[in-house]
Amino acid sequence: MSAHPADGSGRPGSVRTAFVPGTRLAGWVERFGAAHGGFRLSDDDDGVRLLAADGTTALLQPPWPADGRPGRGADPLQRLASIASQPRRLGLLLVRRGGYGIAVASEGVIVVSKAGTRYVQSRTAAGGQSQQRFARRRANQADELVQAVAGQARQVFSGQSFEYVVPGGDRTLADLVLEEPVLKDYAKLPRLAYLDVADPRAAVLKKAAADACAVRIQVADPPA
Repeated sequence: MSAHPADGSGRPGSVRTAFVPGTRLAGWVERFGAAHGGFRLSDDDDGVRLLAADGTTALLQPPWPADGRPGRGADPLQRLASIASQPRRLGLLLVRRGGYGIAVASEGVIVVSKAGTRYVQSRTAAGGQSQQRFARRRANQADELVQAVAGQARQVFSGQSFEYVVPGGDRTLADLVLEEPVLKDYAKLPRLAYLDVADPRAAVLKKAAADACAVRIQVADPPA
């Protein structure tokens, strides 16, 4: 999400993203209100929005759609926390040029997973035939990465039941992996919000599993 546009004299405010489990949402909201002079709440189509007295805003979005299982509670925040606390199972597919991480998660905890490293050559500034040779090599390495990750994902996902797929890392590579024929059954599942992650080592995969099952919060500071 890009920064909010500035007014005529100031710079745009920054935007940062946090992931908060449903069980901790009430505490996060309380601290947000205390830090920003209170807030008013707006229940919009794209999520629950907190509009603070100092101009800071926070957009709170559930990790998955209600899908006929709405959250319970007396107000939008309670219902949002309730939805995020539901025990739904997700299949994560994270891939970058440097490696991949695949997992099935429930309630933010990994049930089964596999992570590994692969190498795809970086772009080169060389020209002429040398540049073309590097480009072909890089394309071949990317194709091999996509095929290898798809095969690993098939092994991890096989025999596991989950409702949604969570892609992450390099958007293009993740999409290409999901287009591989061996994953055709999983590519049909609904996809949740993309996760922007670093090279998906085991620790990154563990955090991604927790984030994918948490409330996504985008906090935008007011223009400077």
